[in-house]
Amino acid sequence: MVRILYVDDEEDIREVVDIALSLDPELEVRLCDGGQAALEAAASWRPALILLDFMMPGMDGPATLARLREDPETANIPVVFVTARSARADVDHLISLGAAGVIAKPFDSMALSATVRDYLP
Repeated sequence: MVRILYVDDEEDIREVVDIALSLDPELEVRLCDGGQAALEAAASWRPALILLDFMMPGMDGPATLARLREDPETANIPVVFVTARSARADVDHLISLGAAGVIAKPFDSMALSATVRDYLP
């Protein structure tokens, strides 16, 4: 099983992603509602990939990514942002922060698992 951690403060979007990724029998999905929960889950569960929302209350996506990179236990986990902020300048900025890529919202839920697989190490 390939572990995918999805982090988003919007419950509806978490549910859509959970359903979409769970259609792939080789993916195991865990959901988090914010940055702090993501840090804890990433350290203990060791996902192969983290899908991270950009705009969240408290600790936003870029701050979460920075904290993940500071911890040797999570520093090498690839992070892909899932965000409506997908203009070229935004994507370039997120890549410069160390993101492996960006998936634009709204995304095609039927193609999401294939898109996610493109980012797996």
